[in-house]
Amino acid sequence: MNATGNEMTVLADAASLAEHVAGWLLDAARAAAGRFAVALSGGATPRLLYERLAAPPYRDDFPWTRVHWFWGDERFVPQDDPLSNFRMVRTALLAHVPVAAANIHAVPTEGPDPGKAAAAYERELKAFYGAENLDPARPLFDVTLLGLGPDGHTASLFPGTAVLAERERWVAAIIGAKSEARITLTYPTLESSRRAAFLVVGSEKRAILRRLRDGDQTLPAAGLNPVGSLCIFADTAAAGSDRDAGAGGR
Repeated sequence: MNATGNEMTVLADAASLAEHVAGWLLDAARAAAGRFAVALSGGATPRLLYERLAAPPYRDDFPWTRVHWFWGDERFVPQDDPLSNFRMVRTALLAHVPVAAANIHAVPTEGPDPGKAAAAYERELKAFYGAENLDPARPLFDVTLLGLGPDGHTASLFPGTAVLAERERWVAAIIGAKSEARITLTYPTLESSRRAAFLVVGSEKRAILRRLRDGDQTLPAAGLNPVGSLCIFADTAAAGSDRDAGAGGR
């Protein structure tokens, strides 16, 4: 992916970004017919978005009964562990809105085997999708939210890991890249989305965002090629000299 050719919207700060993306997500969900599937990202920046969605007016206006929530990656820890992405999303959003348990598709992290957990989540995704193979004309997700790590990783696709070459499996276990095992959606699964969006906040992300926008193919995030649109939402601290790339506001 060369992110230079994709839209970047620059907002004043993290709170403004959360507000803008909440409206963007609400508009997309309202415009969709039938069920609406979202792949969530972990991290502090998405947490602000989730907290905003859990408050008025979004809490009252969002079509919760039609929306299904998935995770782009997860640490292989119990769901009540402070490191759990599921716990973060539940605390920030899902515990405060009228969403049915059947619409929450958490990554299974029970048991001793991350590989079996990854296979189980792949089976769940395929059951939801209704097919064994992804069709570019029928994306799995309506929206995929993405983070951008300081090393250029997104989800748990880390530099130098074998999963970057994975094109068959939908979900993979990542062992050894970090202190705890991870479960991640692979490139083909993350790419099966009508809309994908990087959420990038803070001056510490400025250099890596520039490399992403320059299309630096050494970055795992730059290898993502969604079947639908790709955009970047950044605050002025992260955008730096690119802050005039797009106007904020809604």
